[in-house]
Amino acid sequence: MIEELAVVVKIENHQVWVEAEPNSACGGCQQKASCTTNAIGSVLKKKSVPVDCDMQLKSGDQVTVAIDENLLLRASLLLYLLPLLALFTGAGIADWLLADNAQYADVWTAGSGLLSFLLILWLINKAQNLLILNYYARPVVVKKV
Repeated sequence: MIEELAVVVKIENHQVWVEAEPNSACGGCQQKASCTTNAIGSVLKKKSVPVDCDMQLKSGDQVTVAIDENLLLRASLLLYLLPLLALFTGAGIADWLLADNAQYADVWTAGSGLLSFLLILWLINKAQNLLILNYYARPVVVKKV
């Protein structure tokens, strides 16, 4: 399990919304002026994330949130590797079918790769919305700190 400390922001229907605490490594660093991590962190706002929880918590509580590595690995393979494979497969099939005889064969090959990439992203999104895929890695509250 991958664990992270977080703070409860709000509570709704057996879910708590949490925000991750800032890294302590960046808090006392002397290189804040030239650090890109600090610059990016100051520009990006904190994002609240819904987390499943059966404990009695209130806003402001510190909790440990965990996510299963295997589910996270499968989800990342689904969301990164599958679209990449679709892109190369679509471009490869178009290149094989056209066999450099068609005018603008390179444009058709690139367009076919892009179309297959976008199609697989759309299919993954629809499958996740219909709960066909069980790869969605949901974080859970492990304990109250």
